[in-house]
Amino acid sequence: MQRFWVPLLVIVVGVVSVYLWADLFRFAGQPSAPALEPLGTLPAFDLIERRQVPLRLDDLRGKVWVADFMYTSCVEVCPLQSAEMARLQAGFAAHPDLRLVSISVDPERDTPAVLSAYAEKFQADPERWLFATGEPDAIVRLAREGFRLSAASYVSGEDDEDYTFIHSNRFVLVDRQGRIRGYYRSTDSDDLARLRRDLTVLLRQVAASGAASHRRR
Repeated sequence: MQRFWVPLLVIVVGVVSVYLWADLFRFAGQPSAPALEPLGTLPAFDLIERRQVPLRLDDLRGKVWVADFMYTSCVEVCPLQSAEMARLQAGFAAHPDLRLVSISVDPERDTPAVLSAYAEKFQADPERWLFATGEPDAIVRLAREGFRLSAASYVSGEDDEDYTFIHSNRFVLVDRQGRIRGYYRSTDSDDLARLRRDLTVLLRQVAASGAASHRRR
């Protein structure tokens, strides 16, 4: 009986070793998550949130947030962006440090009341998913000079009701100091997966920083 078990044990150990080494090389070959280097710092801004309260950069300090530019009458990419924002809201519901910020590039039509009606369609939490409007020139300047995105290029048709705004479909990840940490195409599944990964990294940093501060007190 012993002569039977010894060779069998050797075979089992060999098979297990092969799998362990295979896993080792598989993970060793995968690139590590890149460092989220700051890509720029946002300037101060002064917008109006859909609840008709001011929304400034200082109001978002200490939070990790994802921004996008949209307008409520858009029928192409904007609903897709908002649907993805809704998924982020649901997927990161356990993280109170997360904010989502959707900024309208059509402030003349997207009044706080219109933004509120649009937000309700996506079940936006008013405390966590903010919809902002403001002065047209200020929004264009914020998009182009602050977020470094194209936005608010107006194309008009023959009818006053026939209009389109050309704007970036990228999400922008911002850290708690107001620094841009990443850009992500809202129509690219790989970019969206990267956004979730990077968002998780920043939220963990916030949690770790808070825990360290609590220990020092």
